[in-house]
Amino acid sequence: MSAEFTIKSFEDYLTVIRDELKIDHPYYRGQTKRITDGYELKPSIGRYDNLKRKNLSQFYDFECRILDTFANHVMGQVNHLPRNDWEYLALAQHHGLPTRFMDWTTNPLVALYFASRYAKKDTDSAVYVLTKNVVKYSEIIRNGENKHKEIEPVGDLTTEKHIDDLDPYEDFELDDAKAEGDALAVDYELAIPAAESTTLLKKDVESPFDITQNIIYDPAHVSPRIRAQDGVLLACHQPLKPIDEADYIEIIIKYDNNNHRKICKQLEQYGVFDKQLFPDLDGMAKWLKYKEFETEGA
Repeated sequence: MSAEFTIKSFEDYLTVIRDELKIDHPYYRGQTKRITDGYELKPSIGRYDNLKRKNLSQFYDFECRILDTFANHVMGQVNHLPRNDWEYLALAQHHGLPTRFMDWTTNPLVALYFASRYAKKDTDSAVYVLTKNVVKYSEIIRNGENKHKEIEPVGDLTTEKHIDDLDPYEDFELDDAKAEGDALAVDYELAIPAAESTTLLKKDVESPFDITQNIIYDPAHVSPRIRAQDGVLLACHQPLKPIDEADYIEIIIKYDNNNHRKICKQLEQYGVFDKQLFPDLDGMAKWLKYKEFETEGA
């Protein structure tokens, strides 16, 4: 684990987020159970021990078969028909099917809500923050096939090289500047290795079952809840294994003196509560139940 912080109040949490985290684009995940309590950071499909007995080929076939069955029942049930396996799997995840996706958020207050709202009595909860720079699916799709193409300015007779001046071996020379940059990237602790950050193309992410590294996926047309929660999905390329300890920070939320309930009341003042995060009748009912039945004495 990269680091660990312990907080006892909403203010403590804001201080850690503001002053202690030195991450450019962090992703957060709130859990009512800590990793040390047996709830490892891995996707829901990785919590079934019987699947660990399958080899890679068997596991791949299993995932594809499950998704095919789910996809066959989607027609007529949604407003937007998924366009590929990524969207089908995101829809399946949303409706409770175990997948290789993990739910994360870009909003630290949303993560604190999920860590505190249903925390068990006398039990600490936690927010986990990814420290590893994870490539985004949308960037691969948008830039992957064209990232090596440069826009060439239109020249004229005074600026263009004459054909006799061109070096026929120029394309075969080593780019010293690029080589030096790659070396620096490898030395930087939290940088993605060059092989991960520069070689992924659109063809490498045609299916979430074929990826070779973890990828952040921002699902479209799945649910208003995901938008309200600033949610993203982490596609895990090794879904049966937990995320490496070096790739996250743990923020422990102590239960002392009913801290979780106090935190929830303060989150509501910042607009982070059931009715806002679950914009449907279920969310409204959860909020009303909390407001009228569960807050006495908090």
